[in-house]
Amino acid sequence: MTVDVLIQRLDPGVPTPVYAHPGDAGADLVAAADVELAPGERVMVPTGLAIALPDGYAAFVHPRSGLAARLGVTIVNAPGTVDAGYRGEIKVTLLNTDIRDTVRLKRGDRIAQLVIQRVERAVFHEVETLPGSARGAGGFGSTGGYAGNGHAGNEGRVTGASVQHSSEGA
Repeated sequence: MTVDVLIQRLDPGVPTPVYAHPGDAGADLVAAADVELAPGERVMVPTGLAIALPDGYAAFVHPRSGLAARLGVTIVNAPGTVDAGYRGEIKVTLLNTDIRDTVRLKRGDRIAQLVIQRVERAVFHEVETLPGSARGAGGFGSTGGYAGNGHAGNEGRVTGASVQHSSEGA
C-alpha cells in the first residue's frame, strides 16, 4: 500500500526521504546542518524539508537504532508527530545520552526515520466510570519484566540533566 506525500525542499542541497530497503517502514531523514552534541545536550536539527500529508494520515519521526546503539543519540519526544495540517520544516530534537563523549554529526548524516501512518480521529465521550478490564489501572512497570527491585523511593522521579542548545543559523 502506498500514499502520495507532497514534499518541499526548503534546502535544495538535502535529499528527499528514501527507504533504505524494500519493506522498510521508515524513510531516512538527514541533517541539513552540522551538529555538535555534548554529553546530555539536546539540539533541534533542521532537515530542510516540509511535507503535506493527506487528511487521515500523520508522519512520525523515529530515532535511528544505529545512532542510539553506537553513539547514544536518540530523539527527545520520540516519536515526534507531524500532523497532516503542518506545513513547516520538519525538525528533529536529538539528545546525546552518552555521559562522556561529544557527538558530531555532519550535514547529510542520516538522523531519523519518517514513518507515515493512517490515523483515526477519536470522538471522546465523558463517563462517570470506565468499564472494567483484565489489566485495570496497572501500569508503569506493574507487570515486572526486570531483575531486582530497582531504586527504592524513586517512584515517579525523573533524573538526569539536559541543556537547551541554540541552533542559531541552522
